[in-house]
Amino acid sequence: MKILLTAFEPFGGERVNAALEAMRRTPERMGDGEIVKLTVPTVFGKSTRTVTEAIHDLCPDAVLCLGQAAGRSQLTPERVAINVDDARIPDNEGNRPEDRPIVPDGPAAYFSTLPIRAMTEAIRRTGAPAAISNTAGTFVCNHLMYGVLHALKKEGLSIPAGFMHVPCTPEQTAERPELPSLPLDGIAAGVAAALGVLLQGR
Repeated sequence: MKILLTAFEPFGGERVNAALEAMRRTPERMGDGEIVKLTVPTVFGKSTRTVTEAIHDLCPDAVLCLGQAAGRSQLTPERVAINVDDARIPDNEGNRPEDRPIVPDGPAAYFSTLPIRAMTEAIRRTGAPAAISNTAGTFVCNHLMYGVLHALKKEGLSIPAGFMHVPCTPEQTAERPELPSLPLDGIAAGVAAALGVLLQGR
């Protein structure tokens, strides 16, 4: 079994992205499963193209995209992506769309096709906090989740896919103590647990 695991490059002027660092710590093989890692540009449009091209090239059995959400204290598999780009800050190429549909005339939303309940429970068993999230925001994370699910639907590909946000690490919040954080080892263990669920086909 092959899983495509993606994570965004740093954005918003930061030098580190906790999701990217957690992906880098993920083993490339887990049991009989292969984990193919892909770094994704934090750019509207380009992010979706990067991942959908990889799906075509690799033909994975599942896709898990990761992103960092400053302010969250748990690993949060996302339930739904909405058809809206509305950026509080520019992406890494200076794009800052407001109230713009991701896909004109596309569905209002797409639900994750990953087993998010089982993933959440598996993450909790590692000791890391986790909860299902009902909002992926309106920045590039939501854009990518919606775009990938739309592409798979449009092409008739029954590949389970979805998105999970992770907290910042303590190093990232050292100068912003009001923000929650989670050690990178805990984030990486949670990601591995989520991948383990996908590899078991649950």
